[in-house]
Amino acid sequence: MRNDLTFAERVRRDLHDVRWPAPEEIRARARRRSQRRIVAATAVLALAGGTAVALVATGGSPPSTPAASAAPDATPTQHEIATDALLQPADLTRPIEVQLSQAGMGEPVRVDPMLDQCRANLGLPEGWRFSRVSRSQTLLRARPAGTEPGNADVLVMQDVYRMPRQDEATLALVTLQGLVDPCDEWRSRGPYERNGKTVTAEAVHRWQVRPLDSGGQGGLLLTHTVSQARDVNTGATLNDKTRPTNTAVVQVGDLVSVLSLGRDGTESELQQVAVAAVARLCTNANAPPPNC
Repeated sequence: MRNDLTFAERVRRDLHDVRWPAPEEIRARARRRSQRRIVAATAVLALAGGTAVALVATGGSPPSTPAASAAPDATPTQHEIATDALLQPADLTRPIEVQLSQAGMGEPVRVDPMLDQCRANLGLPEGWRFSRVSRSQTLLRARPAGTEPGNADVLVMQDVYRMPRQDEATLALVTLQGLVDPCDEWRSRGPYERNGKTVTAEAVHRWQVRPLDSGGQGGLLLTHTVSQARDVNTGATLNDKTRPTNTAVVQVGDLVSVLSLGRDGTESELQQVAVAAVARLCTNANAPPPNC
């Protein structure tokens, strides 16, 4: 994400037909995030809060209770994800120009589509937890007058998921390490074109999960690194080593948010954004913690 528009596009540049699916398929599997990047160069998506579907809690509706018996300070259960649950321009240190947004139902809490490719290559299921409803956005940086918008203008991408229950939100975080473990050192191999010749190249992918101090009820930082591609026959390196890609995952109550920055974002900036995201989630989560 930091060196080019998406990691999938870095793969396309460096290892053109490696055994994982083509970049178009990778983008399709992570369609919401990818669609927002494509739309960023052409249009703004506006989605009214009323378009999200309200769903009752798993297990059916609670029995009706006379209004007079309700506690005065009772907090109604929230079903939709309001737009103010997302990061706002005021939460960022850099000015934005465009704010893209879209909503979904029954989406998996997908953290890294390339991790999907590793697990599929190993014959493993994706393993992501499924949400009830979700809302996503991309914030684009303000551009100099006269320049065209594009994917390089991405400042922040954010997905917010409302899980069926709070324990499902917790599991979305705690199971991340288990999803990463089989891909500790995933070797991808395939044809590589260089100077008009095609050779067989190999690159090694690694993922690391670390705690993230962001408030709320938990936060994790997923770091994805890729080695230099090398010719498997000669051992010669074929490209420059890419910079790590960081993704933050935070939880507040029944809400989980996945956050990543544009190509020039830093880990410290991502942590600051995660703290701001948690503050927004606090006012929209069901059963938020006392520290909200």
